[in-house]
Amino acid sequence: MTLIKSISGIRGTIGGRAGDTLNPLDIVKFTSAYATLIRRAGKSNNNRIVVGRDARISGEMVKNVVCGTLMGMGYDVVNIGLATTPTTELAVRWLEADGGIIITASHNPRQWNALKLLNCEGEFLNKIEGEQVLSIAEAEDFDYADVDHIGHYCEDNTMDRRHIESVLGLELVDAEAVRNAGFHVVVDSINSVGGVILPELLKALGVEAKFLNAEPNGDFAHNPEPLKQNLGGIMDELKKGGYDLGIVVDPDVDRLAFIQEDGEMFGEEYTLVSVADYVLTHTPGDTVSNLSSTRALRDVTEKHGGKYCASAVGEVNVTTLMKQVGAVIGGEGNGGVIYPASHYGRDALVGIALFLTQLAQKGCKVSELRKTYPCYFMAKNRIDLQPTTNVDAILAKVKELYNPATAEGVESVNDIDGVKIDFADRWVHLRKSNTEPIIRVYSEAPTAEEADAIGKKLMQVVYDMQ
Repeated sequence: MTLIKSISGIRGTIGGRAGDTLNPLDIVKFTSAYATLIRRAGKSNNNRIVVGRDARISGEMVKNVVCGTLMGMGYDVVNIGLATTPTTELAVRWLEADGGIIITASHNPRQWNALKLLNCEGEFLNKIEGEQVLSIAEAEDFDYADVDHIGHYCEDNTMDRRHIESVLGLELVDAEAVRNAGFHVVVDSINSVGGVILPELLKALGVEAKFLNAEPNGDFAHNPEPLKQNLGGIMDELKKGGYDLGIVVDPDVDRLAFIQEDGEMFGEEYTLVSVADYVLTHTPGDTVSNLSSTRALRDVTEKHGGKYCASAVGEVNVTTLMKQVGAVIGGEGNGGVIYPASHYGRDALVGIALFLTQLAQKGCKVSELRKTYPCYFMAKNRIDLQPTTNVDAILAKVKELYNPATAEGVESVNDIDGVKIDFADRWVHLRKSNTEPIIRVYSEAPTAEEADAIGKKLMQVVYDMQ
Protein backbone atom coordinates (compact mmCIF):
# COMPACT_ATOMS: atom_id res chain seq x y z
CA MET A 1 0.00 0.00 0.00
CA THR A 2 1.65 3.22 -1.15
CA LEU A 3 -1.05 5.82 -0.50
CA ILE A 4 0.02 7.82 2.55
CA LYS A 5 -2.51 10.16 4.13
CA SER A 6 -1.19 12.59 6.69
CA ILE A 7 -1.90 16.02 8.11
CA SER A 8 0.58 17.50 5.64
CA GLY A 9 -1.22 16.15 2.57
CA ILE A 10 -1.61 13.00 0.52
CA ARG A 11 1.16 11.20 -1.37
CA GLY A 12 1.66 7.92 -3.10
CA THR A 13 2.81 6.08 -6.18
CA ILE A 14 0.94 6.52 -9.43
CA GLY A 15 -1.26 3.73 -10.77
CA GLY A 16 -2.96 0.74 -9.19
CA ARG A 17 -6.20 0.28 -7.34
CA ALA A 18 -8.19 3.12 -5.81
CA GLY A 19 -7.48 3.51 -2.11
CA ASP A 20 -4.07 1.88 -2.42
CA THR A 21 -2.16 4.38 -4.58
CA LEU A 22 -2.35 7.97 -5.78
CA ASN A 23 -4.99 7.75 -8.50
CA PRO A 24 -7.70 10.02 -9.96
CA LEU A 25 -10.42 8.87 -7.56
CA ASP A 26 -8.39 9.61 -4.46
CA ILE A 27 -7.09 12.87 -5.94
CA VAL A 28 -10.70 13.99 -6.44
CA LYS A 29 -11.65 12.95 -2.91
CA PHE A 30 -8.81 14.75 -1.13
CA THR A 31 -9.01 17.84 -3.34
CA SER A 32 -12.73 18.03 -2.59
CA ALA A 33 -12.03 17.64 1.13
CA TYR A 34 -9.46 20.44 1.01
CA ALA A 35 -11.84 22.76 -0.85
CA THR A 36 -14.56 21.95 1.68
CA LEU A 37 -12.22 22.88 4.55
CA ILE A 38 -11.31 26.18 2.91
CA ARG A 39 -14.97 27.05 2.41
CA ARG A 40 -15.94 26.12 5.97
CA ALA A 41 -13.09 28.25 7.32
CA GLY A 42 -15.02 31.27 6.11
CA LYS A 43 -11.89 33.31 5.32
CA SER A 44 -12.61 33.72 1.62
CA ASN A 45 -10.59 36.39 -0.16
CA ASN A 46 -11.87 36.05 -3.69
CA ASN A 47 -12.93 32.42 -4.18
CA ARG A 48 -9.60 31.64 -5.83
CA ILE A 49 -7.13 28.77 -5.38
CA VAL A 50 -3.63 28.60 -6.88
CA VAL A 51 -2.23 25.40 -8.36
CA GLY A 52 1.45 24.83 -9.18
CA ARG A 53 3.42 21.67 -9.89
CA ASP A 54 6.90 20.29 -10.28
CA ALA A 55 7.95 18.53 -13.50
CA ARG A 56 7.06 14.95 -12.56
CA ILE A 57 5.85 12.72 -15.37
CA SER A 58 2.47 12.35 -13.65
CA GLY A 59 2.15 16.07 -12.94
CA GLU A 60 0.02 16.94 -15.96
CA MET A 61 -2.52 14.24 -15.16
CA VAL A 62 -2.70 15.13 -11.47
CA LYS A 63 -2.95 18.85 -12.28
CA ASN A 64 -5.91 18.27 -14.61
CA VAL A 65 -7.78 16.27 -11.97
CA VAL A 66 -7.04 18.81 -9.22
CA CYS A 67 -8.04 21.82 -11.29
CA GLY A 68 -11.24 20.21 -12.55
CA THR A 69 -12.23 19.17 -9.04
CA LEU A 70 -11.63 22.65 -7.63
CA MET A 71 -13.77 24.13 -10.38
CA GLY A 72 -16.44 21.55 -9.59
CA MET A 73 -16.32 22.76 -5.98
CA GLY A 74 -17.03 26.28 -7.22
CA TYR A 75 -13.50 27.70 -6.95
CA ASP A 76 -11.74 29.76 -9.58
CA VAL A 77 -8.39 28.18 -10.36
CA VAL A 78 -5.17 29.98 -11.22
CA ASN A 79 -2.74 27.48 -12.71
CA ILE A 80 0.81 28.86 -12.50
CA GLY A 81 2.23 25.86 -14.34
CA LEU A 82 5.67 24.42 -13.65
CA ALA A 83 6.57 26.19 -10.44
CA THR A 84 8.66 25.63 -7.32
CA THR A 85 7.01 25.06 -3.97
CA PRO A 86 8.12 28.50 -2.67
CA THR A 87 6.90 30.16 -5.88
CA THR A 88 3.45 28.65 -5.37
CA GLU A 89 3.43 29.70 -1.72
CA LEU A 90 4.24 33.28 -2.67
CA ALA A 91 1.68 33.25 -5.49
CA VAL A 92 -1.11 32.51 -3.00
CA ARG A 93 -0.24 35.74 -1.19
CA TRP A 94 0.33 37.85 -4.29
CA LEU A 95 -2.95 36.74 -5.87
CA GLU A 96 -4.81 37.08 -2.55
CA ALA A 97 -6.10 33.55 -3.00
CA ASP A 98 -8.00 31.46 -0.47
CA GLY A 99 -5.38 28.73 -0.65
CA GLY A 100 -3.15 26.70 -2.89
CA ILE A 101 -2.26 23.15 -3.88
CA ILE A 102 1.29 22.20 -4.78
CA ILE A 103 1.56 19.02 -6.84
CA THR A 104 4.92 17.57 -5.87
CA ALA A 105 6.37 14.59 -4.06
CA SER A 106 9.42 16.65 -3.13
CA HIS A 107 12.50 14.40 -2.97
CA ASN A 108 10.64 11.11 -3.57
CA PRO A 109 11.42 9.06 -6.72
CA ARG A 110 9.75 9.57 -10.11
CA GLN A 111 6.82 7.16 -9.54
CA TRP A 112 5.58 9.24 -6.60
CA ASN A 113 3.45 12.35 -6.53
CA ALA A 114 1.59 14.27 -3.84
CA LEU A 115 -0.72 17.13 -2.95
CA LYS A 116 0.68 19.72 -0.53
CA LEU A 117 -2.01 21.97 0.88
CA LEU A 118 -1.70 25.70 1.64
CA ASN A 119 -3.80 28.20 3.57
CA CYS A 120 -4.59 31.76 2.49
CA GLU A 121 -1.19 32.92 3.75
CA GLY A 122 0.59 30.54 1.39
CA GLU A 123 1.70 28.38 4.31
CA PHE A 124 1.11 24.70 5.02
CA LEU A 125 -2.02 23.71 6.92
CA ASN A 126 -1.53 23.21 10.64
CA LYS A 127 -2.15 19.91 12.42
CA ILE A 128 -5.80 20.65 13.24
CA GLU A 129 -6.58 21.72 9.68
CA GLY A 130 -4.79 18.69 8.27
CA GLU A 131 -6.79 16.37 10.51
CA GLN A 132 -10.00 18.06 9.37
CA VAL A 133 -9.12 17.42 5.71
CA LEU A 134 -8.59 13.72 6.47
CA SER A 135 -11.89 13.56 8.36
CA ILE A 136 -13.86 15.27 5.60
CA ALA A 137 -12.29 12.98 2.99
CA GLU A 138 -13.14 9.89 5.03
CA ALA A 139 -16.77 10.97 5.36
CA GLU A 140 -16.89 12.10 1.71
CA ASP A 141 -18.87 15.08 2.94
CA PHE A 142 -18.73 17.18 -0.24
CA ASP A 143 -21.14 19.66 -1.81
CA TYR A 144 -20.33 20.43 -5.44
CA ALA A 145 -21.36 23.58 -7.27
CA ASP A 146 -24.39 23.74 -9.57
CA VAL A 147 -24.00 24.65 -13.22
CA ASP A 148 -24.28 28.39 -12.60
CA HIS A 149 -21.56 28.40 -9.95
CA ILE A 150 -18.83 26.22 -11.44
CA GLY A 151 -15.43 27.86 -11.03
CA HIS A 152 -13.38 29.45 -13.80
CA TYR A 153 -9.89 28.49 -14.96
CA CYS A 154 -6.98 30.68 -15.99
CA GLU A 155 -3.21 30.46 -16.33
CA ASP A 156 -0.64 32.92 -14.99
CA ASN A 157 2.97 32.53 -16.13
CA THR A 158 4.35 35.60 -14.34
CA MET A 159 5.05 34.09 -10.94
CA ASP A 160 8.64 32.97 -11.64
CA ARG A 161 9.56 36.51 -12.61
CA ARG A 162 7.87 37.92 -9.52
CA HIS A 163 9.64 35.38 -7.31
CA ILE A 164 13.05 36.31 -8.71
CA GLU A 165 12.31 40.02 -8.37
CA SER A 166 11.28 39.51 -4.75
CA VAL A 167 14.54 37.68 -4.00
CA LEU A 168 16.64 40.40 -5.66
CA GLY A 169 14.71 42.99 -3.65
CA LEU A 170 15.63 41.54 -0.27
CA GLU A 171 17.70 43.96 1.79
CA LEU A 172 20.42 41.42 2.52
CA VAL A 173 20.79 40.29 -1.08
CA ASP A 174 23.59 42.33 -2.68
CA ALA A 175 23.15 41.54 -6.36
CA GLU A 176 25.86 43.99 -7.39
CA ALA A 177 28.44 42.31 -5.15
CA VAL A 178 27.49 38.91 -6.58
CA ARG A 179 27.78 40.20 -10.15
CA ASN A 180 31.17 41.72 -9.43
CA ALA A 181 32.41 38.43 -7.94
CA GLY A 182 32.09 36.74 -11.32
CA PHE A 183 31.06 33.38 -9.93
CA HIS A 184 31.18 30.28 -12.13
CA VAL A 185 28.95 27.52 -10.80
CA VAL A 186 27.56 24.15 -11.78
CA VAL A 187 23.95 23.31 -10.93
CA ASP A 188 22.11 19.98 -10.68
CA SER A 189 18.42 20.78 -11.09
CA ILE A 190 17.39 17.09 -11.24
CA ASN A 191 15.12 17.31 -14.31
CA SER A 192 12.48 19.43 -12.62
CA VAL A 193 11.43 23.03 -12.04
CA GLY A 194 14.86 24.12 -10.83
CA GLY A 195 15.84 23.88 -14.48
CA VAL A 196 13.15 26.44 -15.29
CA ILE A 197 13.67 29.15 -12.68
CA LEU A 198 17.29 28.84 -11.54
CA PRO A 199 18.82 29.80 -14.92
CA GLU A 200 16.85 33.06 -14.74
CA LEU A 201 17.81 33.74 -11.12
CA LEU A 202 21.50 33.14 -11.74
CA LYS A 203 21.42 35.20 -14.92
CA ALA A 204 19.90 38.09 -12.97
CA LEU A 205 22.72 37.73 -10.42
CA GLY A 206 25.38 37.73 -13.14
CA VAL A 207 26.46 34.16 -12.32
CA GLU A 208 27.82 31.96 -15.11
CA ALA A 209 26.21 28.55 -14.68
CA LYS A 210 26.51 25.11 -16.22
CA PHE A 211 23.41 22.98 -15.67
CA LEU A 212 23.32 19.23 -15.23
CA ASN A 213 20.02 17.34 -15.59
CA ALA A 214 18.44 20.57 -16.75
CA GLU A 215 15.53 19.38 -18.88
CA PRO A 216 12.34 19.55 -16.75
CA ASN A 217 10.90 16.25 -17.94
CA GLY A 218 10.47 14.52 -14.57
CA ASP A 219 12.63 11.60 -15.65
CA PHE A 220 15.11 12.06 -12.81
CA ALA A 221 18.71 11.21 -13.74
CA HIS A 222 19.38 9.93 -10.22
CA ASN A 223 17.67 9.60 -6.85
CA PRO A 224 16.34 13.15 -6.41
CA GLU A 225 17.12 13.57 -2.71
CA PRO A 226 20.10 15.97 -2.51
CA LEU A 227 22.36 13.69 -0.47
CA LYS A 228 26.03 12.89 -1.07
CA GLN A 229 25.39 9.33 -2.26
CA ASN A 230 23.19 10.68 -5.07
CA LEU A 231 25.44 13.49 -6.27
CA GLY A 232 28.46 11.77 -7.79
CA GLY A 233 27.92 13.43 -11.17
CA ILE A 234 28.09 17.03 -10.01
CA MET A 235 30.84 16.28 -7.49
CA ASP A 236 32.98 14.79 -10.28
CA GLU A 237 32.28 17.83 -12.48
CA LEU A 238 33.52 20.16 -9.76
CA LYS A 239 36.66 18.12 -9.26
CA LYS A 240 37.62 18.95 -12.84
CA GLY A 241 38.23 22.51 -11.62
CA GLY A 242 37.14 25.89 -12.91
CA TYR A 243 34.07 26.30 -10.69
CA ASP A 244 33.53 28.31 -7.52
CA LEU A 245 30.81 26.02 -6.16
CA GLY A 246 28.06 23.56 -6.95
CA ILE A 247 24.36 24.10 -6.30
CA VAL A 248 21.90 21.24 -5.85
CA VAL A 249 18.13 21.40 -5.34
CA ASP A 250 15.38 18.83 -5.03
CA PRO A 251 12.51 18.55 -7.56
CA ASP A 252 10.34 21.28 -5.97
CA VAL A 253 13.28 23.56 -5.03
CA ASP A 254 12.64 23.98 -1.32
CA ARG A 255 15.79 22.08 -0.32
CA LEU A 256 19.28 23.33 -1.10
CA ALA A 257 22.75 21.82 -0.86
CA PHE A 258 26.12 23.28 -1.80
CA ILE A 259 29.25 21.54 -3.01
CA GLN A 260 32.68 23.06 -2.45
CA GLU A 261 35.00 24.11 -5.26
CA ASP A 262 37.09 20.99 -4.60
CA GLY A 263 34.13 18.67 -5.23
CA GLU A 264 33.51 17.87 -1.56
CA MET A 265 30.13 18.34 0.08
CA PHE A 266 29.67 21.60 1.99
CA GLY A 267 27.19 19.61 4.08
CA GLU A 268 23.41 19.68 3.74
CA GLU A 269 23.08 20.62 7.41
CA TYR A 270 25.37 23.60 6.89
CA THR A 271 23.20 25.30 4.24
CA LEU A 272 21.04 26.81 6.99
CA VAL A 273 24.01 27.34 9.31
CA SER A 274 25.92 29.43 6.75
CA VAL A 275 22.91 31.48 5.66
CA ALA A 276 21.95 32.07 9.30
CA ASP A 277 25.50 33.22 10.06
CA TYR A 278 25.24 35.81 7.30
CA VAL A 279 21.75 36.98 8.33
CA LEU A 280 22.67 37.20 12.02
CA THR A 281 25.75 39.25 11.18
CA HIS A 282 23.46 41.95 9.79
CA THR A 283 20.23 41.27 11.70
CA PRO A 284 20.78 40.17 15.32
CA GLY A 285 18.06 37.92 16.65
CA ASP A 286 16.95 34.39 17.39
CA THR A 287 16.83 31.24 15.27
CA VAL A 288 14.78 28.06 15.02
CA SER A 289 15.32 24.63 13.51
CA ASN A 290 13.82 21.24 14.22
CA LEU A 291 15.11 18.80 16.81
CA SER A 292 16.87 16.64 14.22
CA SER A 293 19.00 19.48 12.83
CA THR A 294 22.65 20.18 13.58
CA ARG A 295 23.79 21.77 16.82
CA ALA A 296 26.00 24.08 14.74
CA LEU A 297 23.04 26.44 14.29
CA ARG A 298 22.77 26.83 18.06
CA ASP A 299 26.50 27.52 18.28
CA VAL A 300 26.43 30.15 15.53
CA THR A 301 23.31 31.79 16.97
CA GLU A 302 24.85 32.09 20.43
CA LYS A 303 28.06 33.45 18.92
CA HIS A 304 25.98 36.32 17.57
CA GLY A 305 24.26 36.86 20.91
CA GLY A 306 20.95 35.30 19.93
CA LYS A 307 18.88 32.45 21.31
CA TYR A 308 18.33 29.17 19.52
CA CYS A 309 15.02 27.29 19.85
CA ALA A 310 14.14 23.79 18.65
CA SER A 311 10.78 22.75 17.25
CA ALA A 312 9.16 19.42 16.49
CA VAL A 313 10.01 17.99 13.08
CA GLY A 314 7.92 19.38 10.21
CA GLU A 315 8.02 22.69 8.38
CA VAL A 316 4.77 23.97 9.87
CA ASN A 317 6.17 23.32 13.37
CA VAL A 318 9.30 25.28 12.53
CA THR A 319 7.39 28.25 11.13
CA THR A 320 4.94 28.27 14.04
CA LEU A 321 7.78 28.49 16.57
CA MET A 322 9.60 31.07 14.45
CA LYS A 323 6.56 33.32 14.67
CA GLN A 324 6.21 32.75 18.40
CA VAL A 325 9.80 33.75 19.18
CA GLY A 326 10.21 36.29 16.38
CA ALA A 327 13.12 34.41 14.79
CA VAL A 328 14.99 36.28 12.06
CA ILE A 329 16.05 33.06 10.30
CA GLY A 330 15.22 29.40 10.63
CA GLY A 331 14.64 26.20 8.77
CA GLU A 332 15.52 22.55 8.67
CA GLY A 333 18.78 20.68 8.51
CA ASN A 334 17.79 19.02 5.25
CA GLY A 335 18.81 22.18 3.40
CA GLY A 336 15.61 24.12 4.03
CA VAL A 337 16.09 27.87 4.57
CA ILE A 338 13.14 29.86 5.93
CA TYR A 339 13.70 33.62 5.86
CA PRO A 340 10.72 35.61 7.21
CA ALA A 341 11.82 38.76 5.39
CA SER A 342 10.72 36.88 2.27
CA HIS A 343 8.06 34.45 3.50
CA TYR A 344 7.47 31.62 5.97
CA GLY A 345 8.45 28.74 3.72
CA ARG A 346 11.60 26.86 2.72
CA ASP A 347 13.02 28.60 -0.32
CA ALA A 348 16.15 27.52 -2.21
CA LEU A 349 16.16 30.73 -4.30
CA VAL A 350 16.43 32.83 -1.16
CA GLY A 351 19.13 30.52 0.19
CA ILE A 352 21.17 30.74 -3.02
CA ALA A 353 21.02 34.54 -3.16
CA LEU A 354 21.97 35.00 0.49
CA PHE A 355 24.78 32.45 0.30
CA LEU A 356 26.28 33.99 -2.84
CA THR A 357 26.07 37.44 -1.26
CA GLN A 358 27.95 36.22 1.80
CA LEU A 359 30.57 34.51 -0.36
CA ALA A 360 31.03 37.64 -2.49
CA GLN A 361 31.37 39.93 0.51
CA LYS A 362 33.83 37.64 2.29
CA GLY A 363 35.86 37.02 -0.84
CA CYS A 364 36.70 33.47 0.24
CA LYS A 365 36.37 29.99 -1.18
CA VAL A 366 33.44 27.79 -0.16
CA SER A 367 35.82 25.31 1.51
CA GLU A 368 37.34 28.16 3.52
CA LEU A 369 33.91 29.33 4.64
CA ARG A 370 33.03 25.81 5.77
CA LYS A 371 36.07 25.69 8.07
CA THR A 372 34.77 28.71 10.00
CA TYR A 373 31.84 26.70 11.41
CA PRO A 374 31.73 24.15 14.25
CA CYS A 375 32.35 20.68 12.87
CA TYR A 376 29.77 18.02 13.61
CA PHE A 377 28.85 14.78 11.89
CA MET A 378 25.41 13.22 11.76
CA ALA A 379 24.29 9.59 11.58
CA LYS A 380 20.80 8.48 10.59
CA ASN A 381 19.52 5.04 11.57
CA ARG A 382 16.20 3.31 12.12
CA ILE A 383 14.79 0.71 14.47
CA ASP A 384 12.31 -1.67 12.83
CA LEU A 385 9.48 -2.67 15.15
CA GLN A 386 6.53 -5.00 15.12
CA PRO A 387 3.24 -3.30 14.16
CA THR A 388 1.92 -4.09 17.64
CA THR A 389 4.87 -2.54 19.49
CA ASN A 390 3.92 0.28 21.86
CA VAL A 391 6.34 2.92 20.58
CA ASP A 392 5.13 5.61 22.98
CA ALA A 393 5.83 3.35 25.96
CA ILE A 394 9.34 2.65 24.69
CA LEU A 395 10.11 6.33 24.22
CA ALA A 396 8.75 7.11 27.68
CA LYS A 397 11.09 4.48 29.14
CA VAL A 398 14.07 5.95 27.25
CA LYS A 399 13.22 9.38 28.65
CA GLU A 400 13.11 7.90 32.16
CA LEU A 401 16.46 6.11 31.75
CA TYR A 402 18.17 9.28 30.54
CA ASN A 403 16.74 11.69 33.09
CA PRO A 404 19.39 14.42 33.58
CA ALA A 405 18.94 14.17 37.34
CA THR A 406 20.11 10.56 37.41
CA ALA A 407 21.91 9.77 34.13
CA GLU A 408 25.57 10.74 34.04
CA GLY A 409 26.58 13.14 31.27
CA VAL A 410 23.04 14.01 30.16
CA GLU A 411 22.50 17.77 29.92
CA SER A 412 18.84 17.83 28.91
CA VAL A 413 15.98 15.81 27.45
CA ASN A 414 13.37 17.21 25.07
CA ASP A 415 10.14 15.27 24.48
CA ILE A 416 8.11 17.59 22.24
CA ASP A 417 8.65 15.17 19.35
CA GLY A 418 9.87 11.77 20.45
CA VAL A 419 12.86 11.98 22.79
CA LYS A 420 16.01 14.01 22.18
CA ILE A 421 18.90 13.50 24.61
CA ASP A 422 21.58 16.18 24.72
CA PHE A 423 25.07 15.49 26.01
CA ALA A 424 27.96 17.98 26.26
CA ASP A 425 29.19 17.57 22.69
CA ARG A 426 26.65 15.23 21.05
CA TRP A 427 22.97 14.29 20.93
CA VAL A 428 20.57 11.52 19.95
CA HIS A 429 16.99 11.99 18.75
CA LEU A 430 14.49 9.13 18.64
CA ARG A 431 11.08 9.72 17.08
CA LYS A 432 8.42 7.40 15.79
CA SER A 433 7.43 7.43 12.14
CA ASN A 434 3.90 8.53 11.31
CA THR A 435 3.69 6.06 8.42
CA GLU A 436 5.76 3.00 9.36
CA PRO A 437 6.33 0.83 12.49
CA ILE A 438 9.83 2.23 13.00
CA ILE A 439 11.71 4.60 15.26
CA ARG A 440 14.01 7.02 13.44
CA VAL A 441 17.31 7.55 15.23
CA TYR A 442 19.32 10.68 14.40
CA SER A 443 22.56 11.37 16.23
CA GLU A 444 25.32 13.95 16.00
CA ALA A 445 28.86 14.11 17.41
CA PRO A 446 32.32 15.56 16.66
CA THR A 447 33.20 12.57 14.42
CA ALA A 448 31.16 10.34 12.12
CA GLU A 449 32.21 7.27 14.09
CA GLU A 450 31.10 8.77 17.40
CA ALA A 451 27.78 9.88 15.93
CA ASP A 452 27.05 6.39 14.64
CA ALA A 453 28.24 4.79 17.88
CA ILE A 454 26.03 6.84 20.19
CA GLY A 455 23.04 6.32 17.90
CA LYS A 456 23.55 2.56 17.93
CA LYS A 457 24.00 2.58 21.69
CA LEU A 458 20.50 4.04 22.07
CA MET A 459 19.20 1.59 19.49
CA GLN A 460 20.48 -1.28 21.60
CA VAL A 461 18.72 0.18 24.64
CA VAL A 462 15.47 0.05 22.68
CA TYR A 463 16.10 -3.48 21.43
CA ASP A 464 16.71 -4.63 25.01
CA MET A 465 13.28 -3.30 26.00
CA GLN A 466 11.39 -5.43 23.49
